[in-house]
Amino acid sequence: VVIDEHTLAERCARRGVPLSPMPTNQADDSTQQHCLGCLLRDVLQRSPDSGLHDDAPATARWSGGTRVIASHANGAQVLTDMPAELGGTRDQVTPGWLFRAGFASCAATSIVMAAAREGITLQTLELRVSSRSDARGLLGMADESGQPVDAMPSNMQLHVRIAADGVSSERLRALAEQGIACSPIPRAVQHAVPFALHIDID
Repeated sequence: VVIDEHTLAERCARRGVPLSPMPTNQADDSTQQHCLGCLLRDVLQRSPDSGLHDDAPATARWSGGTRVIASHANGAQVLTDMPAELGGTRDQVTPGWLFRAGFASCAATSIVMAAAREGITLQTLELRVSSRSDARGLLGMADESGQPVDAMPSNMQLHVRIAADGVSSERLRALAEQGIACSPIPRAVQHAVPFALHIDID
């Protein structure tokens, strides 16, 4: 969705919110997010198709050993590696941790956006995602009965710590649930989004 900067500033001014790239405090930040959210909702209500877009692809290139460099088209890069017992150097985060970090960050962002829509200024928001994994699955091994061990993580849990002055626990709990229900990565995990595999041989 492309929004003209002049239109954005004008709409925010109508709501009494100065458009500033760096809000000076949490209240200003929350108010500006609310304004931006209202504007975007206005745009999408008038033109629903403008909300559909291709997500930026992530490109991962092997860098020797078990090191991989994931790149964004804007030049940003994230390095991953495996623990020493799996052939790595342990000096970078693992892909599994990056997945959990993405899950937690995506959910946190969605809660922040939900709070802005409700006019709630958050004082605290911290999310922690944990899970359990069986290394035998990663190595293609079977269990004692001869069945392949699944490589996917299990017992995934999302813990949310949230606070806002003057807002009841019940409303904050509902706010967190509402935000997570609109969060792309948690939704993708909950509903096991399928993917198409394409293999090119050089």
